[in-house]
Amino acid sequence: SATPALRPAAHEQKVEGFGTVRLVPVDPAAAAELLHGWVTEERARFWGMADHTREQVREIYEFVDSLPTHHAYLALRDGVPAALFQTYEPDADPVGECYDVQPGDFGIHLLIAAAEGEGAVKGYTDALLTAFIAYVFSDPAHLRVVVEPDARNEKALARMVRVGFELGPEIEKPEKTARLAFLTRAALGLA
Repeated sequence: SATPALRPAAHEQKVEGFGTVRLVPVDPAAAAELLHGWVTEERARFWGMADHTREQVREIYEFVDSLPTHHAYLALRDGVPAALFQTYEPDADPVGECYDVQPGDFGIHLLIAAAEGEGAVKGYTDALLTAFIAYVFSDPAHLRVVVEPDARNEKALARMVRVGFELGPEIEKPEKTARLAFLTRAALGLA
């Protein structure tokens, strides 16, 4: 699939044995086709956009693009689109009404694309997550990463625990029962 027209990278990191990961802000019009393909796959059902049209996906990302508190990035591995990575300020998001937001909390969502052929290396998701977390913690104001995957998404929860997240409570959101998980700088040995 063609890589959408790219904006300048917000973060670039070489991950040993994996490749160079670049985070590029999503251009909603250019990326709509690609993102629509990802969010409507069965494996992305927890993303909640399975029945969305390409047009609806573009509109959602135009809305995200307009917010100063929420950002969407296309993660590229050696130039190939590999994931959708979103960041948000929890106190400006519905999740902020579901738990006690701490100063320095920073929320993330991620949707990893299916790796095909050569791309399907062991530790693929963990390598991407490593780069995402490095990006978040490159800002000293971010003290704790917050995720809220669907409580039924056991794979995502296991993945978070594997990279150092601590599981928090389940919360009720309008669209799902989610499970909070938190990753502090301290858990990664960062001051």
